[in-house]
Amino acid sequence: MNILESVRAVADASGDGAIDWDAVADAAKASTDPGFLPQTDAEPQAYAADVRDARSRIREVSGVDFDVPETLELQNRHHWIDANVATFRRAFEPLNERAAFLPGVSRAINTATTAGALAFISRNVLGQYDPLLLADGDHGLYFVHPNIVRVADQLDVALPRFRRWIAFHEVTHAAEFGAAPWLPDYLEARLEDGVAALADGDLNREAFRELNVAMTAVEGYAELLMDEAFDDEYDDLRRKIDARRKGGGPLVRLLKRVLGFRLKREQYERGRAFFQAVAADRGLEGASVVWEGPEYLPTDDELEEPGRWLARVPA
Repeated sequence: MNILESVRAVADASGDGAIDWDAVADAAKASTDPGFLPQTDAEPQAYAADVRDARSRIREVSGVDFDVPETLELQNRHHWIDANVATFRRAFEPLNERAAFLPGVSRAINTATTAGALAFISRNVLGQYDPLLLADGDHGLYFVHPNIVRVADQLDVALPRFRRWIAFHEVTHAAEFGAAPWLPDYLEARLEDGVAALADGDLNREAFRELNVAMTAVEGYAELLMDEAFDDEYDDLRRKIDARRKGGGPLVRLLKRVLGFRLKREQYERGRAFFQAVAADRGLEGASVVWEGPEYLPTDDELEEPGRWLARVPA
């Protein structure tokens, strides 16, 4: 980890856009310890076995016919940064094409801010199901191994058990996108509309609201499915992970709020409460109706009052 190299990468930011994405990658990696990856095949094989078991168990519990991605990678933090710089670049290209992006703020500051965000996230992300929005190709399933090892130690949870929990969580997302082939296009359209409006100096609140509601459903259903499918005791894991989502010192909590981690936690909590209420009334099969089409997604108001969704959507 070399802060001077990170600063130099930002200072050397170039190009005509508001953000120099090559410099973003260089600066984020220069300020982040990559962490280690296993030196034998035993650990990658263990991840793969957990993913296979999670797929079988989640298929059984949910009744959803889906598969896991062909791409299953153990990543260090630098690998994760490289993979996500490409996604960020595609998503925010309309902003990058406008010299007026964040008026009065230089390219170097835009680049530094983006690099800092990616560096912080790379040190905290555990796994990722990547539906490759805004791009063609196969989905990916990523596990950031050094973070999983560190957090398992911090939570005082045996690594194999924690690794399996993360595998189950990410495979639930594969199940959701398998059940809802319309979902990537739905999310992509709202992201594109929101970013395009920002590029024009406007704020499309409806697009971002719909995006947030859909992601709340994605995270909430995953939480419900995890509780049904995980093949071990999990109460202690749930408590520890919930505490971790809320925890950190004042600076960490501020960074989490700025970078949207608080929003992510709210998505987990609101979504889980909604689906628990729906499943209590109609079971898991009834809760899975949300993936039959975008018209079955809950509205923002229905997330707060699940009874309204139950009244609107026939059993």
